[in-house]
Amino acid sequence: GIVLELLKEAMVSKLGDTKGFLIDGYPQELKDAEEFESKIGEPKLVLCLDCSAETMSSRLLVRSQSSQNSENAESTEERIESYYQASNPLIAYYESKTQLCKVDAEGTQEDVFLEICKTIDSFLK
Repeated sequence: GIVLELLKEAMVSKLGDTKGFLIDGYPQELKDAEEFESKIGEPKLVLCLDCSAETMSSRLLVRSQSSQNSENAESTEERIESYYQASNPLIAYYESKTQLCKVDAEGTQEDVFLEICKTIDSFLK
């Protein structure tokens, strides 16, 4: 509830100054999406960065090496499984509403960023 209220507050304060909002990492579960829609409204576009579990695992392990986080292959696998359990119903929900656009996230950061930009640009036209 707190995250949603903060999002709503920030969005309302910028309503006249923007073409839209890009919210990273939210909602993470179906109940969050339903609450967002009831309190704020339906999103016009939902991006899903789509990559394999192997890519996610290698990125998480690299990230943990550069931080104080002591993530290992087992905990990484658990995080990925937890992600799929939460996100698969969310993805199906937005696919059924035709608001979901999957972006290939297998490439480099730059490649993925360019794909996201292309997707958003084509949506805004």
